[in-house]
Amino acid sequence: MNEVLVDVRDVRKDFHVGKITVNALRGLDLEVRKGDFLAIVGPSGSGKTTLLNLIGALDVATGGVVSVFGQDLSTLSRRRRAHLRLTSLGFVFQAYNLVPVLTALENVEFVLELQGAGSERREAAMSVLDELSLGELSGRRPNELSGGQQQRVAVARAVAAKPRLVLADEPTANLDSENAEALLRMMRGLRDEHDMTFVFSTHDPLVMSYASRVVTLRDGRVISDEQKNSDAHEHRRAN
Repeated sequence: MNEVLVDVRDVRKDFHVGKITVNALRGLDLEVRKGDFLAIVGPSGSGKTTLLNLIGALDVATGGVVSVFGQDLSTLSRRRRAHLRLTSLGFVFQAYNLVPVLTALENVEFVLELQGAGSERREAAMSVLDELSLGELSGRRPNELSGGQQQRVAVARAVAAKPRLVLADEPTANLDSENAEALLRMMRGLRDEHDMTFVFSTHDPLVMSYASRVVTLRDGRVISDEQKNSDAHEHRRAN
């Protein structure tokens, strides 16, 4: 059985809006195992992005335990959570969160530099951009790129260092079907070749078709967890 990378137990997350309390997660349980290509689905407001933010150490739970790589995130200082994100996690944000004064290449290269990569970091960054058909746009800043192009740069930045776990919030939301397929093929190749694990929040049937596992949320809880044949999508394409 594959190693458990993420263990979410009885997790609750509340948000306070004025005098109103919003229960975003309500006693949620989830395991993510090494090699998962996992799609988290559900209607808007079901808790998908909140769950990714907790796993990614970007937020803390109101109750319950979120363990990542065997570490209870609630016991880590802010600095140690930041170190975990830098060294072992990749995150694709819905809002891209690219550095506006840096070019596409520099945005991808920046994370590698923070991790201490040497002179090879530019070549590594360029290789990922090329794989996502962004090589010719490597010198452009975010405001010179379309939404879909910014989305792909954000994905390139998240996977360039080949982290153990990549969390992607609606990664295909602004992509046409051709670029979405290219992105998912690249990610699945990274999963297969480098033992990387991917967790997506998505509404996109294409992402679900590529996923090896689909977890459905509703009202802050898991209502179904479907393990799929990981080769099913390739079989459908071949026929």
